[in-house]
Amino acid sequence: MNFHEPVRASVRTVFLRVEEAFDAPFGGEDNPFRHLGAMGLYLLWIVVATGIYLYAVLDTGIEAVYRSIGYLSREQWYLGGILRSLHRYAADGFMLVMMLHLVREWCYGRYHGFRLYSWMTGVPLIWLAYVAGIGGYWIVWDQLAQLSATATSELLDWLPIFSEPSARNFLAPDSINDRFFTMLVFVHLGVPLLLILSLWAHVHRISHVDYLPSRRAMLATLAALLVLSLLRPALSNPPADLATVPGDLGFDWFILFLHPLTDLSSPAVVWSLLFGATALLFALPLLPHPKAPPAAVVDAANCTGCDRCHADCPFAAISMAPHPLRPTYRLAVVDADLCAGCGICAGSCPSATPFRKRDTLVSGIDMPQQPVQALREQLEGALAGLGGNSRIVVFSCARGADASSLAAVDTAVIPLLCTGMLPPAFVEYALRSGADGVFLSTCRNGGCEFRLGDRWTDARLQGRREPHLRSTVPASRLCLHAAGANDSRTLAAALAEFRARLDALANDDRLPPYLRRASHHA
Repeated sequence: MNFHEPVRASVRTVFLRVEEAFDAPFGGEDNPFRHLGAMGLYLLWIVVATGIYLYAVLDTGIEAVYRSIGYLSREQWYLGGILRSLHRYAADGFMLVMMLHLVREWCYGRYHGFRLYSWMTGVPLIWLAYVAGIGGYWIVWDQLAQLSATATSELLDWLPIFSEPSARNFLAPDSINDRFFTMLVFVHLGVPLLLILSLWAHVHRISHVDYLPSRRAMLATLAALLVLSLLRPALSNPPADLATVPGDLGFDWFILFLHPLTDLSSPAVVWSLLFGATALLFALPLLPHPKAPPAAVVDAANCTGCDRCHADCPFAAISMAPHPLRPTYRLAVVDADLCAGCGICAGSCPSATPFRKRDTLVSGIDMPQQPVQALREQLEGALAGLGGNSRIVVFSCARGADASSLAAVDTAVIPLLCTGMLPPAFVEYALRSGADGVFLSTCRNGGCEFRLGDRWTDARLQGRREPHLRSTVPASRLCLHAAGANDSRTLAAALAEFRARLDALANDDRLPPYLRRASHHA
């Protein structure tokens, strides 16, 4: 066990509890803790949109900008003032969400293996975000900007990168001119552009990225920011004056926390903390980790080049290449370094149907640790051993709620790498082979370890995504229940409710013969 594993496990427990607590009022789709990356991007777009307007209407120049932004904040508060406040509070929100996203990914162990690239490209974003945020406070050039610029210069002077101390630029009133304002604009506009480019690099190896949260989450966030902007508008401090020492100022602890930390310690301590934390973040993936699961395997003889696995893969681990056996077809190719071992691709393969009349079922793409042939044999063996009145097959996600305690004489539990790996045809196969009902336990909405397992499962069973469950399968014989790791009780209650529903359908003559219990127990 790594030295940090006990700490990570404790933080993960807390984070999981918080996420599940927020599911109650918001639901998984709107829960901000389950969509921190998308929330961060949304807040960044608010910052960018409001920033573009503010820069377009502000006067340029180190003295003119203070008067200009003061006019917007007080005289044109209904537009310019609100947009300035939105800009400020969205920036604070972005910083908060960014750090929560970092902690969440760390505590869930998402920083090595197929997630290595995203982690490594994400660490520099922290530096870019804070450089852009601190530079934004300088543009106003009030006393807070003066304090921040002077403190930052003194912090930079500790590094051996300047021939002369840069803090000297803030010793005399005539040392600040419009060229300094040009430098501020470059910092506050150029660095965010680099941040946006780096964000694209951060997510471009992830398929089906949620660039924005749900519509309700966006509207609620915007409404909260607007209310905060009206109740506590962002206003400038008195104008900067290098001949005086700034007095008591309103402080932004989300962005400018480095300055009081420097005052409490020293530049050497601050740089040691910053460089040490950055080095630690880069070094985390190098620590020993559990062995990566086997990657998906493609069988060229059974791959039709349909492209479904490529479309469904959450981490862009599958590409399409010319088929070596069929010149006009394509073949799926798996990048083992990017494969998460989730099996979602196997669930999307049209050849992974248990109805195929073969002694050994081989699909176009499959998981070595749980191949479709073994899954069919496990299902058939479980059905053969079932008894009782309402016989139910439970397919459960191994990373969601523990369903093993549900196993009984009349209930078979089959754990899956991810419910997304279950071909929908297995549901119909189970019903035709003796089950009275099929119960699928997925992860909570937004809580899938592999991002898309619960989403694709629901879409396939509802007929919105291929391969889909045939419409001839009665919905009354199928139950899809979302449950997290701490939801064992609710899972058992949902299964009991499903069983009661099946009991009510016991002698329903309107159902096809193969779905009537009488045919099962004849």
